[in-house]
Amino acid sequence: MTFVRKRGQTYCLVHNVRRGDQVELLHLACLGRRPRITAEVNKGVNAKHLFLRVDWKRLMEKAIGSLARSMENNSQYLRDLVAAARNLHLDLAHMPLRVLDSLEELELSSEFIAGLKLLWGRLDVKLNQLR
Repeated sequence: MTFVRKRGQTYCLVHNVRRGDQVELLHLACLGRRPRITAEVNKGVNAKHLFLRVDWKRLMEKAIGSLARSMENNSQYLRDLVAAARNLHLDLAHMPLRVLDSLEELELSSEFIAGLKLLWGRLDVKLNQLR
């Protein structure tokens, strides 16, 4: 059985393995402070544990529920989010646009622009919900 477990301030993806009479906890991946199961986590677990069957859809739904519960009445989470938003704002404000032109990796430049567009869309949705 694969599930998300919180250890301190971080979340881990773990799996119970029965060895005779005992159950051993197998650490599959560290998910960080927010229990997000990304495509990279999926690929990494599948590559490292070839014979393990994981219901990724159910697991992702549970991780989203864990994230929602972790945000409720958690002022530290909100403080961290505010600090991250402030840092991103300052980094973007001080970044000259010619940096994007000088990048040798065109894929990285377009990925950066796509990320900003996604952020803009998400912020627009959240700000409209607050109104």
